[in-house]
This record gives sequence, C-alpha cells and structure tokens, in this order.
Amino acid sequence: MKYQKLFQKGKIGKLELKNRIVMPAMGVSLATPNGEASDNMIAYYEERAKGGCGLIITEITRIENEYGVGIPNQLTLTNLNQVPQLERLVHAVHKYDSKLFVQLHHPGRETKSKLINDKQIVAPSAVMCKKTQEMPRALTTEECEAIMKAFVKGAVLAKTAGADGVELHAAHGYLLNQFLSPYTNKRTDKYGGSFTNRIRILAEMITAIKHLCGPDFPVSVRISADEFVEGGLKLEDSIKIARTLESYGIDAINVSSGIYESGITIIEPNSYPQGWKKHLASAIRKNVKIPVIAVNNIKTPDVAEQLLEEEVCDFVGVGRGQLADPEWSNKAKHGESEYIRKCIGCLYCFEELESLRHTKCAVNPRTCRERYYPEFKKDGNGRTVVVVGGGPGGMEAARVLAEREFKVILFEKETCLGGSLNMADKPPFKEKLSWLIESMELDLKRLNVDIRLNTEASVDMVKALNPAGIFVACGANPIVPPIPGINSANVVKAEDVLKGKASFGKNVVVVGSGMTGLETSEFILDKGSNVTLVEMLDSIGKGVNTTILYDITSRMKKQGIDIITSHKLAAVSENDVVLLNMNTLFPKKIKADTVVLALGVAPNNELIAKFEENFENVKAVGDAVRGGRIAEALDDGFSKSFIF
Repeated sequence: MKYQKLFQKGKIGKLELKNRIVMPAMGVSLATPNGEASDNMIAYYEERAKGGCGLIITEITRIENEYGVGIPNQLTLTNLNQVPQLERLVHAVHKYDSKLFVQLHHPGRETKSKLINDKQIVAPSAVMCKKTQEMPRALTTEECEAIMKAFVKGAVLAKTAGADGVELHAAHGYLLNQFLSPYTNKRTDKYGGSFTNRIRILAEMITAIKHLCGPDFPVSVRISADEFVEGGLKLEDSIKIARTLESYGIDAINVSSGIYESGITIIEPNSYPQGWKKHLASAIRKNVKIPVIAVNNIKTPDVAEQLLEEEVCDFVGVGRGQLADPEWSNKAKHGESEYIRKCIGCLYCFEELESLRHTKCAVNPRTCRERYYPEFKKDGNGRTVVVVGGGPGGMEAARVLAEREFKVILFEKETCLGGSLNMADKPPFKEKLSWLIESMELDLKRLNVDIRLNTEASVDMVKALNPAGIFVACGANPIVPPIPGINSANVVKAEDVLKGKASFGKNVVVVGSGMTGLETSEFILDKGSNVTLVEMLDSIGKGVNTTILYDITSRMKKQGIDIITSHKLAAVSENDVVLLNMNTLFPKKIKADTVVLALGVAPNNELIAKFEENFENVKAVGDAVRGGRIAEALDDGFSKSFIF
C-alpha cells in the first residue's frame, strides 16, 4: 500500500479508528427546522463513511437555542426529542466501520441577530467582531454557568444517541474561543482576567462531561493555535492551553487557526499551499501526549502522508477534500489517487453556507444532495449519445451518461479537453484547475468515452451517428461592446491573453472586474506590465467570493495596480482609451498600449438552434445556456444527464 501511515489504525482514548483520516466539522445546514438529523444529512454523512473516512465530526451542533444559533437548519442537541434521528445518523456511519464525534458549538459574537429573532447577540465581553459588525452584550456570570451546563447536556445527549465522542469547538473565534482569548475576553469575574479564569469554562465542562459520560467517552477540543489578529492568541499561548486541557483529561486536541476577522486562515482560498500552517500542529504535538488532529488545507493523499511521516500530527483533517470527492479515502487506499476529484479551493461551499443556503460543492454536484441524486440508473443499454463540447459541463455530462451505460461520443474542436478551464488555470495560483481537468479526463477514459479532439461537430456528422440525444456544451462567446475603435489591433480578449494567443504592451487597460478580469490583471502584472482595471459599477468583483476578492486584490495592490470604478469603456485609439464617468458622464482619457476585454460571455445560441432544428432530443448545457462559473457548468451537465 502506498500510504502506509495514512491507513494505519489509530486511537483516541480507548476508541480505535481504522485509519488516520478525519473529516473535520463543516457546516452543511441540512438538519430539520427543529434541529434533528434529517434524511438528507444522514445520506450526506453516510456517503463519506462509505468512502472510507475513519472519523467523521459533525457540523457545528447547537447546544442552546436562544443565542446559540450558528446557521439555519443546524444540527441541535438541546432535548431528548433530537436523539432518535442522531442515533440513525450514528448507525449509518457505523455501517462502514467509521466513527462519529458530535461537535458542540456556540457562536457567541460570531453570528447575526437575524438568526436569533433580532435579539442582541452575546459574548464574554462587549467586543464587536469586525466581520459580523454587531455589538454583543456581555453574558452575566449566571448565563456563563448555564451555557457551560448546556454543553455538558449536549455531550450527554450525544452519548445517549450512540456517538463515539464529542468535540468542544473552542476555535475560529466562537464562544469558547472568545473566553480563551484576551482579544475578546475583558471580563472581571471568575471567567475572565487570568489564564486560569479564561479557561475555567472549559475546565468545568470537561470535568462534568467526564463525570457524566464516563472517563472512556472521548472528548476532543478544537483550538485556533494562532488567531492571526493583533492582541489575540499566539502559538505560545495555545501550547499552554493544549497542555492545560490535556491535564483536564481530554483525549485529543484538534488544531486549526484563525477567527472570523482572519477567516482567510480558516477556510483558505486557492492561493494557500497545502500544509502552509503545519508548524502550528507540529509545535503543539511536541508539547502534549494526547493525539493531535490537524487541518492543513490538505487536498491530496501525498501531502497527508507526508504530514504523518513528519510527525506534524497523528490524524489528518481532510475537510473540503471530502466534499469534492466522498471517495477520497477509498481511492487513496486502493492506489487510485489520480482519480480523486480534488478540491480546487474556490470557496463555493462556504459562499453557499454564508448565503444561508445548504452547502454545495463546485466540483461535486451531489454534495448535500445525495438523496436527490442516488446511484446512477444503468439504463443506457449501449444507446449512442453525442456531447458537443469538451468543457467542464460537457465532460461532466459525458461522465454521467457513460456511468449510465450509454455509448458516449464527445466532440471537441480544440486540441484538448477542458474548454474555458484551459484559460482559467493560467493565472497565478490557479494550477488546481488543472487537477480538475486531469481527473475528469481520466474518468472519461476509464469509462471508454469516445473522445474526438480537433473535430467541430456538424449537423450532418451527428446525423450519421443516429444518437438518442445530443448535449450541446459548446461554451459561450466573449462579449465585445460596439464602440469606436473596438476592432483595433491593440484590443484583445482576456481568454486570448491567458492562452498565450495575444501579446500585450507595457501599459494595459483591463475592462471588467469579474473573476476573469481580476485574474487576467494579476497574470499581466506578474509579467511586468502596468495595469489599469476599469469597472463601470461603483465597486469591483461583483459576484466574486469576498475572501477570494480580498486575497487577489491584496496581492495586486502590492504590485501597484490602478483601479478605476464607475467608468465604462467609450472608445479606443492606438495609444489610449476614453472612459465615461457613469455618474457625471464626463469623459476621461488614459494611456493604453493594449486593451483587454473581460466583460463576460454570451451563450452560443446560433449553434444550439442548428441542432434543435434538426434533432428532437437536444439539451443545452453550461455556458451554452448562460454564462456561469465551474459550479453552474458542472451542476448543469450532471443534472441534465442524470435525468436524461
């Protein structure tokens, strides 16, 4: 076996785990309105257990209903009525010899009043979170004691349901973290001030849980080893916290980092390398004797194995990797790691959750919809279907149809598969998109899809195949505005720049600040040119994930990018462009050797119409229908081929 360490048995307390892979808690918002584990939630976790994960830690689980709401439709343990469905969840996970911990949670100041019927949020002290921008009310001593007891009750209910252990969430700036940190704890009673007082609430609940649930019932505590904020917890503080928690009798320490105000260090965008914060877990592991679980932005089994070999941790947390591919563990174990559909770090999962919807994954349309999309129906019976276009939507449609045992013929006019991904993977830090192309192409070859590159599908060509259906995934065309000078030699399209088909000069104007415009700007800056980014709206990055927007703009500002908002491109000449102020309508002329258009795309309606005129069963997929992101393209390709 290639990954000897990864698939070595391990123990947390007296609980034996079949491997060293842990799925850390990730909010999914699939519970019923009263906090029970819904059938959808059970199917979601069961899929990861079936995929070979050793230990699954549930999403943040509410222990108090008045102020403790973290997300809508949140798993909850506040009364016995919630136990039966949790027991079903435990049983579903245990079927595959996986274990389950329930993560007990209270958000404190890191929530919104709209989630708690517009009541003022609470915290150890009245210190506002710069992200949520709501001033909390300081808890009374009696309220602190009641919350401590609520955590204990949650642990007792978890054990009653058959859970293998619990995890206390004292990381990421949530309530227990707020007590630990001098950045957020300004109290003067027994729960504030000295280190002993700040950790007291954890000491009390750990002691009570061990007393009521028994010494052999595992308790893990998740901590942020570095809060990455001025005045917050640093590594040396967290080492002391870990050692103290160990002395209280906990069975494992789960090492993460950050709070909401430094959230980019919790759920990292694609620019962060795997293992970038391994020094945190490594330092804590050297100072405790209990097992250390650690997240390290792990995407691949190779890196997971390396961290175990380096003794960074005892168990590796693979979170988003198992959203992207629930078979992550099994594929690694069986020597098929190249087939893992890896997380690309796009943060679509978190974006959906922050938008108060359930979690979704850009590269796995089944995530959190396992019951809606169960096992593929094997009803193709060798019938021929044609897919026109080998971009992400077309490739996904071809995969699903082949899984259903259709004979799939895929036409791609370019020399390789991938479509727009072959442009999107060229900017800095976007190499993970190449992973997606590679794994999808391997799937198609494994399924014997007939891939015809350098072939532009025509109506006559497809007629000769007599297909049962046609999936048109021909992509979209870049938008070109009808303005004076737009056909000048110095006007190029962003996709041509990224593919190396168009050159650019020293002074470049990029028009459009969506994801393509932003990434093209960074690509050009990295080549040494000056860039002016022009956006007609009053702010850049409309529709771009806020964390990714912050990440990319932070880098570009260091490189000296000039950003002009509330202006649109009005005219182009050989050496400059004319911009029109959207508020005053005054023109503004700036120097430009090259103008790069990144104004979005329009569907290729003409090609779709040709096929619809000649065939009865035609489905348009992805950008051929509407311009969108990877998530929309794959979801469209998957769903339309699933029900075909």
